[in-house]
Amino acid sequence: MNALRSMVLMGLVLVAAPAVTVAGGLEKDTKGKDGAPMVLIPEGPFPMGVPDGDRDGGRDEYPRHDIFVNNFYIDKFELTNGRYLEFVKATNHRIPQNPTNPTRNLWQGDTITESLADRPVVNVDWADANAYCQWAGKRLPTEAEWEKAAKGTADRRFPWGNVEPTNKHLNFNQKWIGEKTLMPVGSYELGKSPFGVYDVAGNVWEWVNDWYDAKYYEKSPAKNPTGPESGTKRVLRGSGWQNETPTVRIFTRVDSDPTIRNESTGFRCAMDAGTK
Repeated sequence: MNALRSMVLMGLVLVAAPAVTVAGGLEKDTKGKDGAPMVLIPEGPFPMGVPDGDRDGGRDEYPRHDIFVNNFYIDKFELTNGRYLEFVKATNHRIPQNPTNPTRNLWQGDTITESLADRPVVNVDWADANAYCQWAGKRLPTEAEWEKAAKGTADRRFPWGNVEPTNKHLNFNQKWIGEKTLMPVGSYELGKSPFGVYDVAGNVWEWVNDWYDAKYYEKSPAKNPTGPESGTKRVLRGSGWQNETPTVRIFTRVDSDPTIRNESTGFRCAMDAGTK
């Protein structure tokens, strides 16, 4: 009796599950050229900015406004050191380094420890992040895309809802202890967004594509905003391992010098739906 017949008789034949598709024939989950899992964020409107009735938030987080975003894919996880290492090897791009504090470096030259491979890459500036995404056939997400992926289509304070954050939701309120300050991506099942995107709060801040303008929400187009045409600062979203509860809110915006490299900033990539 051959092996296949034995498996049939035992009920053990495994058939690959078909890809789940949604309206328009798009796959709900896919992978980029770098092999990173990606999640489809379906087109439609969502509320951007501080929810009505909330009394906190910076001037740049108002007003709440409804934004329509086309279909797009976004990395399910923050970009890891393991994937970034493949990029460095393939392109001879500079390695992630902290230019002001070498004690915050995690790579040993162009090598990494096995335990670092699935933790988010840090010590990368905006240009590093952008270069990786382009190499992988992707791009950095717009600020609006990032917030929709993190929030879903309803007003909420955190990716998981309005329950105050705990150590079961995200990696936050930590002190630097080396690579173990960062958690392996996807560690917090309770902290994922309504679309199944992980670590959009905590672990590391994330570069997005947009230039920063404190008053951009007042003049943002209602469909697929891409931020100001120019500027001096780029936008960071998501909060990092050192942040406390008040700043892990989903709508927190931070302006940053795009050339800054530090131990709390990384990124994830996005991709237009229908292109791979």
